Amino acid sequence: MAIPTPKVEVGFDLTESPIGPFFALDDSTRGRLDNEDWVLAGTIFVDITDATREISISRGRGRDFSNYLAGSANVSLNNHNRDFDPLFTDSPYNGNIIPRREIRISSGDEIQFTGWIGDWDLTYTTDGDSVAVAVASDALSILASQKLVANTPVAEKTGERINRILSESTVSWPLDLRLIDTGQATLGTQDREAETNALVYLQDVVNTEPGEFFVGKNGRTVFQDRSIAPTSENLVLFDKTDGIPFSNVNVIYGSELLYNEIIVGRSGGGTVTASNIASQNNYGIRSLAVTDLLLNDDADLFEYGSVWANRYSEPEYRFESLEVELGTITSTQQTAMLGLELGSIVQIRFTPNNIAPAIDRYLEVISINHRITSTEHYVVMGFQGLDYQALVLDDSVFGKLDTAALSW
Repeated sequence: MAIPTPKVEVGFDLTESPIGPFFALDDSTRGRLDNEDWVLAGTIFVDITDATREISISRGRGRDFSNYLAGSANVSLNNHNRDFDPLFTDSPYNGNIIPRREIRISSGDEIQFTGWIGDWDLTYTTDGDSVAVAVASDALSILASQKLVANTPVAEKTGERINRILSESTVSWPLDLRLIDTGQATLGTQDREAETNALVYLQDVVNTEPGEFFVGKNGRTVFQDRSIAPTSENLVLFDKTDGIPFSNVNVIYGSELLYNEIIVGRSGGGTVTASNIASQNNYGIRSLAVTDLLLNDDADLFEYGSVWANRYSEPEYRFESLEVELGTITSTQQTAMLGLELGSIVQIRFTPNNIAPAIDRYLEVISINHRITSTEHYVVMGFQGLDYQALVLDDSVFGKLDTAALSW
């Protein structure tokens, strides 16, 4: 099976270039006033796939209790004609090989990454095999470079606080590039100091919920609050017999996420300790301190700690990652793979060494990595477990009490 067709597009302003679809006076074709095909000026996405050698994309986080990192992409380009050399004035992209050019990477017409180029790394060899690498990152890297002014906020829900931050004058993140849940936690009025890093503060807000905050592959900032529940709708099955076949599966079982004493503190408030005695008797005391939460009321602290003390009271058996080569699966399976996003729910069924019984788990996708060449496309995904996700009424999988928990 052929791999899905990749596409790399970069936002260039080609107003002065003959290759751009721009209006030109006295031109027999581009000078027609009644033709909507020719625009006056501005940045447009230019397809540079023909020059592309290799693409790598990395998005997500390593495990629970960690924040999502800025997504990144490296695009290796043929530079034999110096098209991507910022000092070459005869380049069709002259004046455009600069930082902060938007980049969009697709596979099979499905966008997989949207971000901004931070660096153009050039390599020249004596035999003329020259390469340019466009090094890009997503909007989290932009938020990480922005500072907030001093402020005393009002008490409000988590999603309200996030939207307020994104709308502040030093951030000004577009409304159409947001997908923000309301939030369940009520945040307090703790003072915020001047020069506070925007991303760090946003992550403090999200960890207080607790929820998830990342940039989608389409470039939108996404906040999912703790009420979001898994659903079996559009569930993707990975199985060598009945689902999408995979290779190089990694399984972890151990105490990496084993905590049975949770110390929870509120910025400007008190501290409580929640314990799971049964787990402590089995495994000894394993403590986790979660301090400086932005909650509005000390009364919320114990519930927060109790939920976590139960959720992480047992060693976790989980599929850490698996790899799929898109060139070995059907077009329908390729479409399902490329439709996955951070937060998607999947099912993995695996029989180690073909010795029954099979291991069957439902998991949330927390990382997606791509490596694409002209002939190969590998996807490696990372996961976290769903053992303590909320009960979903009438769902064929997550509506069962033995596969879900009551909502927090």
